[in-house]
Amino acid sequence: MRSSDNPEWAGAVWVGELDLSDLASAPSDSRLELAGGSDYHRARFLVREDQALRGFVTVGIEEGQVRVDELRRAVDELPVAVPEPEPPRPPISVVICTRDRGRLLRDAVDSVLASDYPDLEVVVVDNAGSTSETRDLALRHPDPRVRYAHEPLAGNSHGRNRGLRVAVNEYIAFIDDDVVVDRHWLTGIARGFARDPHVGLVRGLVPSGEIRTRTQAWFDQRVTWADAREPRVYSLSSPPPELPLFPFQVGAYGTGANTALTRTAFESVGGFDVTLGGGQPTKGGEDIDLYLRMLAAGYSISVEPSAITWHRHRSDLPALKAQARGYGTGMGAWFTKILFTPSLLRLALPKVPGAVARMRVIARGGSSDPEGTDAEFGFPRGYTASLGSLEMRSALTGPLRYAQACLGRWRHRREGWAGVSR
Repeated sequence: MRSSDNPEWAGAVWVGELDLSDLASAPSDSRLELAGGSDYHRARFLVREDQALRGFVTVGIEEGQVRVDELRRAVDELPVAVPEPEPPRPPISVVICTRDRGRLLRDAVDSVLASDYPDLEVVVVDNAGSTSETRDLALRHPDPRVRYAHEPLAGNSHGRNRGLRVAVNEYIAFIDDDVVVDRHWLTGIARGFARDPHVGLVRGLVPSGEIRTRTQAWFDQRVTWADAREPRVYSLSSPPPELPLFPFQVGAYGTGANTALTRTAFESVGGFDVTLGGGQPTKGGEDIDLYLRMLAAGYSISVEPSAITWHRHRSDLPALKAQARGYGTGMGAWFTKILFTPSLLRLALPKVPGAVARMRVIARGGSSDPEGTDAEFGFPRGYTASLGSLEMRSALTGPLRYAQACLGRWRHRREGWAGVSR
């Protein structure tokens, strides 16, 4: 992902992609020049063999270059890729919801259009924007595959539901406006749907596209969005033994930054809950709620590592605090919804003891050694634990925020706003 900013600390990591076909012809004693790599000391590569993901390697940088022999030694330690046949490639609609973030949106749209997929459309949803920037970008785009939709009600859920109504295809992928997709991303999405006839949702890999700041490095270490190395299909009928809180441990198998669904499955569960998510008092929770409802409705979820989008994490501490606050309020609101949804409550009750233990880990900032984490990233002492505590305190406000959002939904329905469903 392009960035005009220099790294802010010595531990910053240059991030890029490496196809083994590019490495094969390079002499062992040669070096590879990294664009913008002169200010970094380490490089992380996502390694691919054709479309198959081999994994990630980290090597040293010397004067903006990496040694080919060191890179090859690191790659040799990765698992061997298993070739897979090309999947069927049905038409796919890509929905990108945005609000007044033209530069990020342009990068996201252009990356989708540059993919190798033969039949796609891009639906740009202007979600209660305050300027004409998004509209102008979409309507003036030279590629006719780019379409524009306006959603007057603020919130990710309203925007995504609008995108589904405007999209023309059965298969619909959602990405955030701050990601850049890999050129094989949609082929990976199609492969995920082909793995099982009951798959209603595919979740791809979301590696960090930038590790320029301490904050980004901390978040990169904490989240599991890029941990999957092997394809896997999750279902309620076959709970994974290593996830005792399944299906409520959504972070282990889901993320909204790289999600695709069938229209049939999406409509059958009622779409995104408009009382949850950004733009609402709840500030989050819409993604984990959708994943849970998909499983509860009998659909399978396919985790597909070959479907890759690159994400730029929050780069400073105030932004990270705001994100932790949103995660907390969204989680608390989601718990409240589960409490008042009998079918979900029946699934949740046996998981309560394990959930309490999990909350304690989150309250420590997701780390068993928060003070050691603070020292590693140069944060003030107690900062990691304070983020976890902030998330838990914010979760306590979730019930009230959920009630406020439900009241807002009722008012919109009474006033006759089109498309206000769940």
